[in-house]
Amino acid sequence: MRLVVGFALVLAFAAALWMATLRETAVSCEVCLDFDGASVCRSGVGADRSAALQSARSTACAVLANGVTRGMRCQRTPARSEVCGPEAARSPGEGR
Repeated sequence: MRLVVGFALVLAFAAALWMATLRETAVSCEVCLDFDGASVCRSGVGADRSAALQSARSTACAVLANGVTRGMRCQRTPARSEVCGPEAARSPGEGR
């Protein structure tokens, strides 16, 4: 009986965690950046468009820039493209 109750509790916790995760990642965006002669496109997800764009930009800059100063410069670089919605839902890390 303890095993059944324990399994039910674990299953309920996993379901609640999964639902909370789905709610937080409502928007998917892809950002393409050109920085210091290199180019990359990365996707990100977030609760809203702004959070998803920031996530995608941070991921792209992690690839393009090493160091704090270059990372801050990369974060301020205008994006070559920003796409949000179903068309941005490609495989993670797929570049153009």
